[in-house]
Amino acid sequence: MSYNVAVVGATGNVGREMLDIIAERGFPVNEVHAVASRRSLGKEVSFGDKTLKCKDLENFDFSKIDFVFMSAGGTVSKEWSPRIGATGALVIDNSSAWRYDQDCPLVVPEVNAHVLEPYMKLNKRKNIIANPNCSTAQMVVALKPLHDHATIKRVVVSTYQSVSGAGKDGMDELWSQTKGKYVPGQEVTAKKFPKDIAFNCIPHIDVFMEDGYTKEEWKMVAETKKILDPKIKVTATCVRVPVFVGHSESVNIEFEKPISAAEAMEILRTAPGCMVFDRREPGGYMTPIEAAGEDPTYISRIREDITVENGLNMWVVADNLRKGAALNAIQIAEAILNRKLMPRKTA
Repeated sequence: MSYNVAVVGATGNVGREMLDIIAERGFPVNEVHAVASRRSLGKEVSFGDKTLKCKDLENFDFSKIDFVFMSAGGTVSKEWSPRIGATGALVIDNSSAWRYDQDCPLVVPEVNAHVLEPYMKLNKRKNIIANPNCSTAQMVVALKPLHDHATIKRVVVSTYQSVSGAGKDGMDELWSQTKGKYVPGQEVTAKKFPKDIAFNCIPHIDVFMEDGYTKEEWKMVAETKKILDPKIKVTATCVRVPVFVGHSESVNIEFEKPISAAEAMEILRTAPGCMVFDRREPGGYMTPIEAAGEDPTYISRIREDITVENGLNMWVVADNLRKGAALNAIQIAEAILNRKLMPRKTA
């Protein structure tokens, strides 16, 4: 069985990564279509050893498409995902547009793939499945097996998020500012970010809310509750750092039941999607530059928090373009196929 697939937003960082991962993992495709805005019509993108010419979203016929991987931003998704879903195609959306919609599941397959079956069996559904925020995705992969073992009460997370999370413009700004700091006479300007990102850290991602938190921080709270457990208390501080690819997180966890660092390490070693890299020596931990291009969520610096009862600290690193976005979307589609939940047959 093979399927017709469209990637919407195919010229962006995540869209290109989606095409790469579909090819890498041998997803069962019949036809693959690269779809983007009219200004990208005819632009070529890579798919395995082939190139695809981008088609115009406005004029593309989705009626014969099975899976649509949507990575064109929230505004586009709000308008187009329901229209595409109405054709019978299943939209897996990477934006924040549908994450908090009660009628759309928010899925990280290693954590809550069980929600897919009841959704796919609904007679009336929007045909939209949401991908979580990049920082949430890697964190809940690491939290899930520990929660199953000792029940998490509270999470305090500080993120160190790469500029690729802000798209190509964010990466270009870091590169241009880095060159500008070294090249005499070259102008350094901040456009994408509110302050210089080169050689700096910015404790501000997305817009500020009335309570002083940013929307990125709010997303981590709301999404962790929806994906993992609504009873878990979560507080977050999200920081943009001068790294091109790969998000890092310092995660402090308080549990209801006792759990030692050694127990946590053993649990995580066999947990789906997790890779423990934790040697208590210089260099015995994962960093974002090493995680770039990799699929696992890496966990290091696992240790007990002596300031609270049943507490742990850990360091979580992943490629935000892969597990934080593109890979997770493809894994959702794979989980649907593995459970034989896809109702349409194209080949």
